[in-house]
Amino acid sequence: MQKTCGREGALKITLYILRTMERNDLADLLQKRHLLSQCQHRIKGTLKQKCECVFEGKAKEGQPTLLSEIYTELYITEGGTGGVNDEHEVRQIETASKKRRTEDTTVKCNDIFKPLCGRETPIRTVLTKGVAGIGKTVSVQKFILDWVDGKANQDVHFIFALPFRDLNLIKDEYSLIELLHHFVPDLKSVESTELFRYKVLFIFDGLDECRLPLDFQNNESWLDVTKKTSLDVLLTNLIKGNLLPSALLWITSRPAAANQIPPECVHQVTEIRGFSDTQKEEYFRRRFSDQSLASRIITHVKSSRSLFIMCHIPVFCWISATVLERLFSETDRGDIPRTLTEMYTHFLIFQAGLKNDKYMKNSETKLKEHSKKFLLKLGKLAFDNLEKGNLIFYEQDLTENDINVSEASVYSGVCTEVFKEEYGLYQEKVYCFVHLSIQEYLAALYVFLSNSSADLLKTSVDQALKSKNGHLDLYLRFLLGLSTDSSKTLLQRLLGLSTDSSKTLLQRLLGLSTDSSKTLLQWLLGLSTDSSKTQLQRLPGQTRTSSHDIKETAQYIKGKIKENLSPERTINLFHCLNELGDNSLVEEAQRYLNSGRLSAEDLSPAQYSALAFVLLMSDEELDVFDLKKFIRSDKEHWRLLPVVKTSRTALLDSCNLTDKCCEVLASALRSNSSPLRELDLSDNDLQDSGVKVLSAGLANPHCKLGILRLSGCRVTEEGCSSLASALRSNPSHLRELDLSYNHPGDSGVKLLSAVLEDPSCKLEKVK
Repeated sequence: MQKTCGREGALKITLYILRTMERNDLADLLQKRHLLSQCQHRIKGTLKQKCECVFEGKAKEGQPTLLSEIYTELYITEGGTGGVNDEHEVRQIETASKKRRTEDTTVKCNDIFKPLCGRETPIRTVLTKGVAGIGKTVSVQKFILDWVDGKANQDVHFIFALPFRDLNLIKDEYSLIELLHHFVPDLKSVESTELFRYKVLFIFDGLDECRLPLDFQNNESWLDVTKKTSLDVLLTNLIKGNLLPSALLWITSRPAAANQIPPECVHQVTEIRGFSDTQKEEYFRRRFSDQSLASRIITHVKSSRSLFIMCHIPVFCWISATVLERLFSETDRGDIPRTLTEMYTHFLIFQAGLKNDKYMKNSETKLKEHSKKFLLKLGKLAFDNLEKGNLIFYEQDLTENDINVSEASVYSGVCTEVFKEEYGLYQEKVYCFVHLSIQEYLAALYVFLSNSSADLLKTSVDQALKSKNGHLDLYLRFLLGLSTDSSKTLLQRLLGLSTDSSKTLLQRLLGLSTDSSKTLLQWLLGLSTDSSKTQLQRLPGQTRTSSHDIKETAQYIKGKIKENLSPERTINLFHCLNELGDNSLVEEAQRYLNSGRLSAEDLSPAQYSALAFVLLMSDEELDVFDLKKFIRSDKEHWRLLPVVKTSRTALLDSCNLTDKCCEVLASALRSNSSPLRELDLSDNDLQDSGVKVLSAGLANPHCKLGILRLSGCRVTEEGCSSLASALRSNPSHLRELDLSYNHPGDSGVKLLSAVLEDPSCKLEKVK
C-alpha cells in the first residue's frame, strides 16, 4: 500500500480502515505517533540548521564553516565530582597541561551517558566542566548533529537545547510544557502526556552564564509539568528529578561555577581538557597550507612556555595563529611577541585595523576615533564586570556603559573579533568577549590608561594577592606587561590618535576634567607623536611608568616572593616578572639546576621559589621528586613543595616538615590534574593537626593517591580518626598505608579496621 499510495496515503487509508472496524484506540495511537514523528523531523531540521556551522572566534556573520569539516575530537575525561575549582582558569591549564594523559579515564563525547567500565548505575544527569574557550559548546553542537544525522544516541527521541544565556531572558512564570512551547513551537502539535512517554534529553549549556539563583535548598518541590511557576523552581526541580525523573540532563559549565549543582544531583562528571601538546601542533598545521609558515609559528610558540601552555585552549590557538601569521608574513614585522601581553596587544592592533570596504568612504581619522572610543568603552565594561564574574552581557549592560555595538561594528573588526554580538539558540541577542582572557586584558588596558595613581602597579600587586581564588592573576600580568617600553610602542599603534581630535574624543569618553585627568590626557596625546618615548619619560611621575618604575615594581614583586605566600600566588608573581621582562631569579635557578650541584645553601629564599617555578614549568614531568636533595639548614626547602603537584612520586621523608606544610600537600591531593600517586612523609613532625589537613585532601574525590607513608609522624588516635573518615569518603584509590612507629592506640586501630571491612575500600597493605 505504501508503494502504491505513498506514506501519507497509506496512513490515511489505514486510519479509515481502523475507524471503520471501530478500533478507534489503535487509530488514535497511530495518529499520535505519526504527529510525534513529524514533530521530531521538524525539530531535527531546526537543530541541524542551528548547529551545523561554527564561527571560530567570530560572531555569526560572514562565511560559516561546517562543523563536520573541521571538528577534531577533544580530550574529554572523567572529571570526578562537580565540586568547585577556585583556581584561576589559566593556572588550572598550567597544571593540567602537565598531567599524564595515559592515567586519565577518557570519555567520548557521544558516550557521556554510558556508565563507565565497572559501573552499572544508570546515568541521568551529566555535568561537563571546562574552562572558557575549551570547546564545551562545540561538543554540544557535535552531539546534537550526530543525533540528528542518526549516528549516535538513537534511543533518545527528543533533544531540547536550552542554553542559560537564553533562559536568562525569561521573566514570566511558565509551566514546563509552556517553556518548551516557547523555545520549540513545533511541540504545540503534540500532547504533553504523549510527549513525556518518550525518552527526552535536556541540554543546559553554560551554567557559568546563569543569572538565576538556582536555590536548590529553599525552592518548593514541583511535580506538575502543566502548572505555572518561576523558571528557577522549574529548573531546580527538573535537575533534582522531581519533574520528569525519566528525562536525561546534560549541563556544561566552567569549573568555577560547577558547584551550583548539588553533587547528589549529578551522576557523572566529565571534563574537557582542550588540546594536548601534540594537538596544538596539529591545529597550526591544519590551519595553514604553507607548512613552512606553520613550522615557524610552532617553533616560536614552543619557545615561550607561557604561550605554549595557553595554546591548550583552542581560542588562544586562534589568537596566536592570527597574530603570528601576519607578523611572519610582513617584511618589516618588528619584534615577535613573546609574552601574553604582547600577543594580546598585537591581536587588538590587527582587529582595530580591520575595516569593512563598505565603509571606506569614512575618513581614516573618523575610523580610528570610533575604533579607539569603542575599545576603551569595552575596557570599562570588562573591568566593571570582572569582579562580578559576568561573562555574558545583554542590551541593558551595554546601555549602562554607553555602548552601541551596531554602530561600532561599522568601524572596525574589534566588535566582531573581540566582542561578539550573537544570537542564542532561539535568536535572543547576547554579547560576550571571545574569551575570559580578552576581558582581563581589556580591563587591564582600561585601568592602565585611566588610573593616575603613582602606586598603581604596586597597589594592583597587593590587590591580586588578596584574592582568594586568584581571579585577578591574569589581569595583573596584563597590567604589568602594559607598563613596559615594548608595550608602550605597541600602544602607540593601538591608540594612535591625531592631536586635533584626541582631546575632544577622550574628554567625552573618560570625562577628563580634573588636573590628574589632564595629565592622563597629556600622556595619551603623547602616544601619537614621533617623540612619544621621550615624552613618556618626561611626564610627571604621577602617570609615567619609566624604566625606573619597572625596576622598582620588579623589586617589590621579588620582595613579595620572599614572603610566606601560597604557592599559587608565588607562581603567578613569577609570571608577572616575566611580563616585566625580569627573568633574573629564574635564570639563576636554571643555572643552578644545569650545574649539577645539589647543595642548596647558596640559594636565597626567593631563588628557592624560582627553582620551584622552573621545575613546575619544565617540559619534563618528574617521575620522582626527592626533596632531600634540596634540603637546607634554614628550612627554606618548603618552598619547593608545589612541585609535588606535578610529580608522580614525592619522597618527602626526613625533611623536617611540620603541620604548616600540609596545606600545600593537601592542595596537590585535591587537584584532579595532579599525577601524584605515591607520597612518602615518613619521619616528619606532622602530628595529628597535619594529618587532619592531609586527610581533607585525601577525602576529596579528585584524589587518586595510591600509596601514603606516614611512619614516625607522631600520629595518635585523633589522626587515625581523620584518616578513617577520609577513607570512608574516598575509598576507591588508596592501596597502601604505612602508620608504623606512631601511637594510634586501640581505638585508632579499631577505626582503621572498620574501614578495611568496607567492600569498596581498596586498601591492600596497612602497617
